[in-house]
Amino acid sequence: MKKNASYVMAVDQGTTSSRAVVYDVKGRVVGMSQKEFTQRFPKPGWVEHKPEEIWSSQASVMAEVMASKSIKAQHLSAIGITNQRETTVVWERKTGKPIYNAIVWQDRRTAQFMDQLKADGLGPMLFEKTGLVPDAYFSASKIKWILDNVGGAKAKAEKGLLAFGTVDTWLIWKLSGGEIHATDPSNASRTMLYNIHTCQWDNELLNLFGIHPSMLPEVKSSSEIYGYVSKGIAPANVPIAGVAGDQQASLFGQRCNQPGMAKTTYGTGCFLMMHTGSSPVASSNQLLSTVAWKVGGKVSYALEGSVFVGGAAIQWLRDGLGLLNKSGQSEKMASRLKSSEGVYFVPALTGLGAPYWDADARGAIFGLTRSTTKAHIVRAALESIAFQVKDVVDAMARDTGESLKEMRVDGGAAENNFLMQFQSDVLRTNILRPKNAETTSLGAAFLAGLAVGVWQSEEELDKLVKIKSVFKPLHSPEEIEASLQGWQKAVSRSLHWVETSNK
Repeated sequence: MKKNASYVMAVDQGTTSSRAVVYDVKGRVVGMSQKEFTQRFPKPGWVEHKPEEIWSSQASVMAEVMASKSIKAQHLSAIGITNQRETTVVWERKTGKPIYNAIVWQDRRTAQFMDQLKADGLGPMLFEKTGLVPDAYFSASKIKWILDNVGGAKAKAEKGLLAFGTVDTWLIWKLSGGEIHATDPSNASRTMLYNIHTCQWDNELLNLFGIHPSMLPEVKSSSEIYGYVSKGIAPANVPIAGVAGDQQASLFGQRCNQPGMAKTTYGTGCFLMMHTGSSPVASSNQLLSTVAWKVGGKVSYALEGSVFVGGAAIQWLRDGLGLLNKSGQSEKMASRLKSSEGVYFVPALTGLGAPYWDADARGAIFGLTRSTTKAHIVRAALESIAFQVKDVVDAMARDTGESLKEMRVDGGAAENNFLMQFQSDVLRTNILRPKNAETTSLGAAFLAGLAVGVWQSEEELDKLVKIKSVFKPLHSPEEIEASLQGWQKAVSRSLHWVETSNK
């Protein structure tokens, strides 16, 4: 650790904004700066960012948070990076200039190509090697699209003139002045080019997508010194020492470091991740198997499941139906009732994610009677978030054979006490809500600080994570089981709705 350096900076590059968060040696937030950047939708289903705008917004907030707290480069021991995953950037090695906009993880332009791979029977091979289901979500088909559609790109790639990176790699390149072209295993495992068993780029996958290996970054561990920030960039000469994709960083920041430990991030959707130990678990329930991180030479793995509509259900009740003035009202409205009185809301507003993966499902409200009020619908919406998380947790348990030890939570909707208590009842386990809700950036800071000796061990990190609230099961198992049966009945009525209605 640098002499007199007492802080670690986390660079948190998200889908809609860039943030920089400075932490002290006790894991407390010292300062934070955030800046939104432009979302580009050139065609239906296409989502792009300008890579230079990602960089400029990130560089800006780094400088801002340092200036606002009078922090100099010499005060920083290390920088950790966490990032939106799968988003794809290709640039010229010589000039550092992107040859196309960043294609964002949400982009669907390559869906037809990926559907063809499935039709050709390549899904099992892709799943076996990468732990991922064939989908346009991941980076490989995005790289292929850029090479196929940007003039001269393929020829340049074959001559070793182009570099590919997910957003972490792009930021490392820019921070180091083009000296470092690297990523970590958590991000590499989201490209669909990385074999999660051998922990190497896979030649068969590269050939399938027509990608020259010279484009790929070196895969380092998630916690080591990658290099140093270049002169002329704030903060110059500080080591870049920790990297992890956003959901993995959150898992690390929540200290879910043993098999069976899990976290849920409650945002617009819900992202669940369970630590599965030192070897990947092949899901039989359409969950993703992914690298969690590599620390101290040891690779840890996780299962991931995504709920499409979590907090967005409450936003829809507010903005779409006008049942709420503010999302925060939902807690009070739901708590006034003893139960939802048989009302169920299936929030399949964009289909259903894991473990159903039904794009043809549609949202529905069941069990309405003359006595139903808007409070019943609001409560049913909050309960639906907990029910969906339960569905994914059950799928994870079937895949791993591990029962859930506890659930750690973060994200905006995790502040809703009614939802957290109901989640505890439904899962029949304790829900732990930390004091510091910034678990994603905290995870990046922890990884960086470990690498340079700010913290000596993971056990030391465990002691830094303070729990604000613990929610324990209160309702009887019989009562919850009846509710779960009603939920499953409601979901069954919502599945394949578009397909059924078109027959």
